[in-house]
Amino acid sequence: MDNQEKTVSKLFKLRQEAELLLNNKEKNMEKSFPESDNLQLIHELEVHQIELEMQNEELKLAKEKAELAEKKYTELYDFAPSGYLTLTREGEILDLNKSAERLLGKKRLHLIKGSFGFFVSSDTRADYNRFLRDIFKDKLKETCELKLENGNDTVKHIHVSGIISNIDEKCLVTLIDITKRIQAENELLKAKEKAEENERLESAFLANMSHEIRTPMNGILGFTELLKTLNLSSEEQQDYIGIIEKSGVRMLNIINDIISISKIESHQIEVSVSDTNVNEQVKYIYSFFKQEVAQKKLHLSIKNELPTIEAFIRTDREKLFAVLTNLVKNAIKFTLTGTIELGYTVQGNFLEFYVKDSGSGIPDEQKEIIFERFRQGSESLKRKYEGAGLGLSISKAYVEMLGGKIWVENNAGKNGNASGSRFIFTIPIQPVKEGNPEVQISLPDKSSKILTRKLNILIAEDDEFSKMLFIKLVEGFTGNIIIAITGVEAIRACRENPDIDLVLMDINMPEMDGYEATRKIREFNKDVVIIAQTGHALTGDREKSIAAGCNDSITKPISGNELIKLITDYFGSNNQCVNDVTIPQNYTTV
Repeated sequence: MDNQEKTVSKLFKLRQEAELLLNNKEKNMEKSFPESDNLQLIHELEVHQIELEMQNEELKLAKEKAELAEKKYTELYDFAPSGYLTLTREGEILDLNKSAERLLGKKRLHLIKGSFGFFVSSDTRADYNRFLRDIFKDKLKETCELKLENGNDTVKHIHVSGIISNIDEKCLVTLIDITKRIQAENELLKAKEKAEENERLESAFLANMSHEIRTPMNGILGFTELLKTLNLSSEEQQDYIGIIEKSGVRMLNIINDIISISKIESHQIEVSVSDTNVNEQVKYIYSFFKQEVAQKKLHLSIKNELPTIEAFIRTDREKLFAVLTNLVKNAIKFTLTGTIELGYTVQGNFLEFYVKDSGSGIPDEQKEIIFERFRQGSESLKRKYEGAGLGLSISKAYVEMLGGKIWVENNAGKNGNASGSRFIFTIPIQPVKEGNPEVQISLPDKSSKILTRKLNILIAEDDEFSKMLFIKLVEGFTGNIIIAITGVEAIRACRENPDIDLVLMDINMPEMDGYEATRKIREFNKDVVIIAQTGHALTGDREKSIAAGCNDSITKPISGNELIKLITDYFGSNNQCVNDVTIPQNYTTV
C-alpha cells in the first residue's frame, strides 16, 4: 500500500470516529446541557464538518495531482526514444517501456518475466554476462555494446548503460539504438578500403601503363637509331622496320583503349543502331585473325547458327565488332596450343555469342575482377602478358550499352579440371525493318575503282613530319601538290587555284583551325572534295567535320590504305586507268 492510500485510509477512520463521537455527545447533551449549550455544540460540529469537507477537497485535489504525475511519468517512461528495462540479478525482465518492446520485437506481455539474454546475439553474449555480473558486484554504472536478434533476421546494435536501484536492488537499464551509426561506420570503412584499393589499382595501372607505353617506344626509338647504321644489310633493315611497325601498332592499341575508356567514363559514346548481318561479322573476324592464329599454330573455327536470310538484326555493328575482336585477341594471347572457336546461338530473344579457347582458364576469384577497369588476372610487374587490362572493361561497357550482359566460364576438362575458358555475351534480337536489308559491314574494299587522271591536291598541315607523310602517300597519283600550314593559307590557296581537286584539311592549325577554314572555302567552292584529317577521336568529331563542310574524315595516325581507299571512292572510276597514273599499294599504319 503506497503513501497516498495510507493517507486516505487514515482520514476515513478519522471521519468515522468523529461521527461516533458526535452521536454520543448528542445523547449526553439532551440530558444534561441547557439549550444554549446545545446551540454552541451544534455550531462547533458544523465548523468541524466544514473543516472535514475542506480537507476532503484538498485530498481529492492531491489525488488528482498524483494521478496526473503518475500519468506523465508513465508517458515519459513508455514513449521515451530510448528503451528502459528493469532486470533482476539473473537478467529476468521485470518491467520495460514501449521503445524496449520495439527493440526486442515482442509484446510486453510476452517479455515480462522473460530473459533479456535470450535476445542477445551469441557473439556479444559474453559482453552482456560481464556487464550484468559487474554492475551487481560493484554497484557502479556500467556500459557495453550488444547486438540484439529478435528472430526475424534483423540485427540491431544497441548501446547499453545501467545502474542499480537504491530501493530494491534491481538493475535499471537504458537501451539506445546505434544501428544506423554502426552502419555508417561500416560504410565509411568500406569506402576507406575501396579508396585504398583504388589507389593500389591506380598505382599498379600507372606502373603497367608506363611499361606498356615505354616498351613499344623503346622498340620504335631504339631500332630507328639502329637504322642509321651504315653497314646494315637489306634484310636487317627490313627486320628493323618490321619491329618499328609492330611497336607502333602496339602503342596505338594502348592509346585507343585509353581513349575508349575515357569516352565511356565521360558518357561520350552513343549507340548507333543499323541493320547488321551477324554472319558477316563472324566471318570477317575469322578472316581478320586467321593468319595470326596460323602463326601461333592454333586452329580457329566459327559457328553461325542462323541462315543468312535470318542473320540480320538491328544493333551497333561497330561495338559488336569491337567486342568480338577483343575477345578473340584475348583468346589468341592466352592460348598456347589447341583451338579457338567463335560463334553464336539463339537463346529466346537474344543472340548469345561466345569465344571458346583451350588455354589455361580463369581462376574463380578472378572471374569478376577481370571485367573491371585497369584489372588483369595478374596486376604485378611480373605478369606474363602485355596489355593495359582495358579490353574486357571496354567490352563489358559496350555489351551493356547494347542491352546485354557478359560473363566468363571455364570449359569442363578431364576429371573435372578446367580446360580453357569460354567468354559469353548476349545482345537482344531486334528484327530489321521491312524490306530487303542492306549489308553494311566493314569488309576490305574489293571494288575495281581506279583513278583515270592525276589530281591537284592541297595539303593543309602544319606538322612537318605529317606533311612529309602525306606527300609520300599521294605522290604516285598527283599532278600538283600545294602546301598550306595555316587555315588562312588554305583558304588563299583554294581561291588562287580553283582547279584543286582534293583538300587534306588538318583540323588543328595556327591562325585558323580546319573547321573555320572549311566553312570559308565552302562560301566560294562547293565542289572541291575536303577530307578532314585529325588527331581527335571523340564521339561527334566526325559529325563536326561533316557539319563544317568536309566530305569525309580520317583519323591520325593515317593508314595509307585507308587514305587511298577514300580517294578512289571519290575520284575513282570503273574505266581503264590512264597509263601514267600509279596508285601505291600496301601502305601500313604509320
